[in-house]
Amino acid sequence: MTDPNPLRTGLRIARTPEPCTVVIFGATGDLTARKLLPALYNLAKEGMVPGNIALVGVGRRPWSDDDFRAEMRRSADQHSRSLPVNEEVWQNFAGGLFWVGGEFTDRAAYAALAERLAEIDASRGTQGNRLYYLATPPSVFDDVIGHLQAVGLNPQEHGWTRIIIEKPFGHDLDSARELNAQVSRAFDESQIYRIDHYLGKETVQNLLVMRFANTIFEPIWNRRYVDHVQITVAESLGIGSRAGFYEEAGALRDMVTNHMMQLLTLTAMEPPVRFDAESVRGEKVKVLHAIHPLRGAEVDANTLRAQYGHGTINGEDVPGYLQEKGVNPESRTPTFVGLRFEIENWRWAGVPFYLRTGKRLAKRVTEIAIQFKMPPLLLFPEIRDDIQPNVLALRIQPNEGITLRFSAKQPGQRMTIHPVNMDFRYGASFGVAAPEAYERLLLDAMLGDPTLFTRRDEVEAQWSLMTPILERWAERNGDALPAYEAGTWGPDEADTFIQREQRAWRKL
Repeated sequence: MTDPNPLRTGLRIARTPEPCTVVIFGATGDLTARKLLPALYNLAKEGMVPGNIALVGVGRRPWSDDDFRAEMRRSADQHSRSLPVNEEVWQNFAGGLFWVGGEFTDRAAYAALAERLAEIDASRGTQGNRLYYLATPPSVFDDVIGHLQAVGLNPQEHGWTRIIIEKPFGHDLDSARELNAQVSRAFDESQIYRIDHYLGKETVQNLLVMRFANTIFEPIWNRRYVDHVQITVAESLGIGSRAGFYEEAGALRDMVTNHMMQLLTLTAMEPPVRFDAESVRGEKVKVLHAIHPLRGAEVDANTLRAQYGHGTINGEDVPGYLQEKGVNPESRTPTFVGLRFEIENWRWAGVPFYLRTGKRLAKRVTEIAIQFKMPPLLLFPEIRDDIQPNVLALRIQPNEGITLRFSAKQPGQRMTIHPVNMDFRYGASFGVAAPEAYERLLLDAMLGDPTLFTRRDEVEAQWSLMTPILERWAERNGDALPAYEAGTWGPDEADTFIQREQRAWRKL
């Protein structure tokens, strides 16, 4: 049951995947409308996928193919990064859109899907190649996977079969292991693509290029020169209509376990022997195993949680978390999390990694900041307090780019030193719009390249670090939860958290 067409080089030259059918379970949801359909259309528009690619939506609504095509056109008109929609491209693309209605628990729906896929193979020449996408709540994963296996839609005898699983990958270590066991009963690991859209972002991918394709960075990317690392994922939005999900997840499960740990591993990993899936993912897993696990009182000393209160965002009054619709007024769910990790290996021994994420913060921004150690400054004894450390900051979103902060002399007769920035911005430097993350990841899945997807042991290693933190928080659920005003950078306790080591959060 192994994948007969894996991409082994990792450094992919421009190539088009084989014709295939993409099957989206939960195709009426927001993910399909905002991300998946626009991504597939943009790939078709740019000639990155074959003209006979097919897309089958599966959901509960009693739609016809034409209903589905009309709905997907609205999605393209609203959310494509390339507007207006090209009519010629759309007409060809829409000819490959099909709908299969039914309940995810009903085997008859999967039998109808099997018949439809056979018809598409015959009419569009998709050669039995299938890419399943589970854009559904995790509660129905087992039903979908089990029924695909029951009707024989999981094998590899004719063409290739792959399955993309959308996060969350469980809610703790035990549930992650169970989910992995569920999907592994029907699919080989080589067929399973656990998606984290952060890995499709240009700056995240560029992190590896910057580190390993430039002589000037790699020699100083270690404990001898780096003072500490800050990883920030800030959101100005609240929970919106996701109260049910967020009440169960909270900031740690929603952002840290997946997105932020991926950013950490890519920042800290050793150079892989090759740029291919197993080598890159193997180095990331080594980082996770090297992180000192926090347990008991260590959790209290190295983590922080808080909730947003009433405040102002962009001049608009917004309610506090406990006033949001659907939230328990006595909820203990954190909307802000700060953590301090140490990586116990030769490269990073003694270098703290600070992570912070929160909702209703001052602005939306995701950044990795490498702060270097201060030089001795013996030449500048009178102005040493004015000199700031060098920082290399990678902006993941918005305005993807890289900034290097260093010191320079201000023009004039006096020795006055100020920090200055060297900025690189994707849009300004290359003059083209960067592809959306889902475009890259869907294309890689069709090509059979799992480099930017999460491996089974990686998921479980992430949860092995997070679960003891969640358990300790549950034990101390009676502790007062700090509050912070919406529109700020978090609670005062977050500043204290990092200042106790004579450091400060970057101003973003």
